[in-house]
Amino acid sequence: MINIENNTIEKLKLNPAQVLVLGFGALILIGATLLNLPMASVSGKSVGFIDALFTSSSAVCVTGLVVVNTALHWTLFGKIVILILIQVGGLGFMTMATLVALLLGRKITLKDRLIIQEELNQFTLSGLVKLTKYVIISTLMLEALGAFFLSLKFVPIYGVAQGIWFGIFHSISAFCNAGFDIIGTSMELFVSSPIVNITIGLLVIIGGLGYTVYIDITTQKRFKRWSLHTKLVMMVTGILLVLGFFAIMFLEYNNPQTLGELSFGGKILASIFQSIVPRTAGFNSIDMGAITSTSAFIIIILMFIGGSPGSTAGGIKTTTIGAIVLSIISVIRGKKDVEILKRRVSTELVFRAIAVTGIAFSIVILVTMILTITEAGSFLDIVFETVSAFATVGLSRGLTPELTVIGRLVITVTMFIGRLGPLTMAFAFAKKRNENKGVYRYAEERIIVG
Repeated sequence: MINIENNTIEKLKLNPAQVLVLGFGALILIGATLLNLPMASVSGKSVGFIDALFTSSSAVCVTGLVVVNTALHWTLFGKIVILILIQVGGLGFMTMATLVALLLGRKITLKDRLIIQEELNQFTLSGLVKLTKYVIISTLMLEALGAFFLSLKFVPIYGVAQGIWFGIFHSISAFCNAGFDIIGTSMELFVSSPIVNITIGLLVIIGGLGYTVYIDITTQKRFKRWSLHTKLVMMVTGILLVLGFFAIMFLEYNNPQTLGELSFGGKILASIFQSIVPRTAGFNSIDMGAITSTSAFIIIILMFIGGSPGSTAGGIKTTTIGAIVLSIISVIRGKKDVEILKRRVSTELVFRAIAVTGIAFSIVILVTMILTITEAGSFLDIVFETVSAFATVGLSRGLTPELTVIGRLVITVTMFIGRLGPLTMAFAFAKKRNENKGVYRYAEERIIVG
């Protein structure tokens, strides 16, 4: 089966990674063209192609960074375009294309399955169409449920029509880990609202776990029967959420510009929310520009790690950091194998985790260096913006609207790379992979490390 799959890939003019790059690129250009229309702006004037491109990229890449206020600048047409881009970008354009094909009764070809496999980070081709159906149905159900609960809060404040619209928009934005808001101040007005914080928080977490994890949890009720992937995702996610909560609670507790003026219950709610959203959903219930430098640095780390593979989240992913930490522990303990829960992690996966982290770190360094030259913001704000763009988070300390044209283009490219993943981009532009695999190996020689 593996040989057949490899031979088929070799015969394709474009490999799956290249198709994904071109597909997402085309979607961004279509969105930018629509948002550049005068009818998309409240002023009746074109926003300019650079800003339209930035906004379209942010929506398709489910990031949430904005150069204009989404609530005030865009008309209903513009907001609907952004919402569609978020939904398609969050699910993946191949998932949406498969939905259309299934509705039209068209056969899903092997080439389509290969692209879906790359997009959803699956190991095999078996069951991909079934998985795609599950992805679409579960997404729509969860978003509808989220919209219902958010509407319970928004309708009494904004009226029936606008309240339901706000509920739908923010539910989709939360589940897709996009972070776009049409309120104008993100969730700062609802910092002490349990229903808003809990609903959006749960949507963000569920959207960032990955569809493979959902299936495993729903079909295998007991922890012992979960796959190692699911166990590792849940363990790392839980650890990051707990550490993030205590860090923000401790560092911002007496800060009058963030948590200081809130009740104890409000502080807990805000701390929980702000430990969730750096997992690649750019909502905020407190002012990001007012948090301490230490809090900003911790959020940068959380953003860089991001969500889990096969989800709507970005970052290097929870399993990647998990594999690296486990390999470090194995080295310290003097073990040859990377082990967890009585299972061994392959060396190939550890190498892949190191490659993903190394490439991601290099991209962040390069983009940060460029922005320190072109932008006037502080170094911390620039690093924050860079990691937020790469991890498709959308949190900002106020730098985004002030970006120069070069800065906006650089951040646009960074969001694009972050959404597709550093390895997918590398594979898209690399020459044939594994062409010498199994043919020969060089002689081994030791080098001194550490």
